[in-house]
Amino acid sequence: MALKASPDDQALLLDLQRLDNLVQQLDHRAKNLPEHVQLTALAREEEQLRVQLAQRLGAWEDANAELKRTESDVAVVEARMTRDNARLQATSSVRDVQALEQELAALTSRLSDLEDIELSVMERVEAAQAELDATRAAMTEIAAKRAELEQSRDAALASIDGDRRHAQANRSTVAGRVPADLLALYEKQRARYGVGASLLRGGMSTASGVALNASDMNAVRAAAPDDVILCPDSSAILIRTAESGL
Repeated sequence: MALKASPDDQALLLDLQRLDNLVQQLDHRAKNLPEHVQLTALAREEEQLRVQLAQRLGAWEDANAELKRTESDVAVVEARMTRDNARLQATSSVRDVQALEQELAALTSRLSDLEDIELSVMERVEAAQAELDATRAAMTEIAAKRAELEQSRDAALASIDGDRRHAQANRSTVAGRVPADLLALYEKQRARYGVGASLLRGGMSTASGVALNASDMNAVRAAAPDDVILCPDSSAILIRTAESGL
């Protein structure tokens, strides 16, 4: 037996459809906030910086280790020169004096080379430190941007959630006024085809955006006002009003 419902009850389905559309739009907005895209891009940038930080930290540690080794070598040579100078002052042996002077000359040359190396390594340490500081500063900046975006995203989602709850409350109110069998058909068609109710306006179904052909329009005209009929194109419940062009 064909389903029947008063035109007023059928018209309620347009409100229901409008609220369902609104909830869908809100869900779409929540999933497609610009902050989601920006946070994803920021996460990629942050990961690259983490890799860079590890590399630059390693370079800084290597340079520091080399500096310590060079400083240790310098200390050893300086200690040996101090010891040789002391021995030189204390000895009266010409042979020992010659040997010590030769060793001191060699140590002086070695110390000069080590000091050049030490200076070069110190410059590398400073450069590595500067690069490390730059990476850490960039990560701090990224973290601040991320916090700002997360705050903006959370505020937007909270606003959307409030609108959604308001729309869903209104939907429950409207759905409570629709006869159960008509509501069941609406839900069934909406689940299957995405749209449960469609307004016939000027001979065109708003759900499909397609004008009904002459045969379909004649069938709609022939239907009783309380007949529940379906749009031939969208399969949604076709709602007839004064603007339907019948």
